[in-house]
Amino acid sequence: MPYVNIKITREGATPEQKRAIIKGVTGLLVDVLDKNPATTFVVIDEVELEDWGIGGLPVEEFRAAKSGTKK
Repeated sequence: MPYVNIKITREGATPEQKRAIIKGVTGLLVDVLDKNPATTFVVIDEVELEDWGIGGLPVEEFRAAKSGTKK
């Protein structure tokens, strides 16, 4: 009974995109590990940008530094 937890930043992923993620991850587990889709759980958690960090910086600051713009 696989349980997959996917965390993404809250930046407007549509219900259709989330549906595609769930379907794709479930299909991958069926194809690779021969898991039963009826007992495969996929959970998507959306995290606010200020709660996500990369390289010691909040994600927005990290992105700004990477692109050379000030945030």
